[in-house]
Amino acid sequence: MTSASIFHQPAALVVVAMTLALQACDSARPATPPAAPPAVSVTTVHPTSVPITIELPGRTSAFLVAQVRARVDGIVLTRDYREGDDVKLGQRLYKIDPAPYIAALNSALAALQKAKANLMSTTALAERYKNLVSTNAISKQDYDNAVSSRGQAEADVATAEAQVATARINLGYTDVVSPIAGRTGLSQVTQGAYVQASAATLMTTVQQVDTIYVDLTQSSVQGLQLRRDIANGQLKVSGPGQATVTLILEDGSQYPQPGALQFTDITVNQGTGSVTVRATFRNPKMVLLPGMFVRARIEEGVAQGAFLVPQVGVTHDPQGQATALVVGPDGKAATRTLQLRGTRGDAWIVDGGLHDGDRVIVGGLQKIQPGAVVQASEAPASAATVAVSKAD
Repeated sequence: MTSASIFHQPAALVVVAMTLALQACDSARPATPPAAPPAVSVTTVHPTSVPITIELPGRTSAFLVAQVRARVDGIVLTRDYREGDDVKLGQRLYKIDPAPYIAALNSALAALQKAKANLMSTTALAERYKNLVSTNAISKQDYDNAVSSRGQAEADVATAEAQVATARINLGYTDVVSPIAGRTGLSQVTQGAYVQASAATLMTTVQQVDTIYVDLTQSSVQGLQLRRDIANGQLKVSGPGQATVTLILEDGSQYPQPGALQFTDITVNQGTGSVTVRATFRNPKMVLLPGMFVRARIEEGVAQGAFLVPQVGVTHDPQGQATALVVGPDGKAATRTLQLRGTRGDAWIVDGGLHDGDRVIVGGLQKIQPGAVVQASEAPASAATVAVSKAD
């Protein structure tokens, strides 16, 4: 044996001894337990009756609008109201110079008197000739001429009476009155202005706004879905053609007065593919003015057997379909494709894709994938579910 091998033999024995010692330590160390399933929060869903609400944009318009226009020619003598005042039906707004129309009326009255006098004369002559013709004192032709003259005189009286009536009407038009009760707008003419009936000169506008229309825009697709759901019984309307309407003003506040749905137009706008839905609102404090942009929430009906799922538990796949993860009986997460009806509060209204008692994952979604085993715990009820439960 060489001196080199004798030198290295103790070192090799030390290495072997240390290796055996480490292996003994590893065999004595306890085995690592398997990782616990990820914890998730779930909401157990049950079918319920959910009110279906849609929100539509729209504009307000006056309940009645009357454009006050000149119906005779003349000079405006006075304006008898203040702009922005509330006026009554028949209240005088302007006075047009009546002098020419007074003269025309007097002329028509004089013509009527003349026609009546002529009628008296021709009537007396016809009566006299009637007696004479029976004794052959006059010819039959003379009698016929007298009767014809009387008939013409009667027509002249009728014409004169019509001219008197026309003159009275024109004289009455010199008092420009309000055709409706409402609130006046800006005056388009001033004292001394010349107005014309042939041009229908606009003088002012009166609008009734104590009740006001709200014209809303709804897509034809939404309208089609609504009619289909009512036909198959999925939606129940609250009354014959009636629905509750809530108005949201331009500043985001809610209008205190509820509205009533009046009708849905049957014509689809070819440019926008939408239809007009009209509602009415009481407006006692004149908060609503014509032309305001508003949004309205309409209670369309009640969806039977729908589910309320918190919005945090619903996602959309690349194809745009709504999906949710559900904990199955085996404790594994499974994907469900949902059919959404809309929203209510912080929850989606789901009318397809779920079953009674399904546990929808609403917390811890970022930790899991479909097919993973999870440890589920019930999450607090959402505000929307609590609201529906109280309503029921």
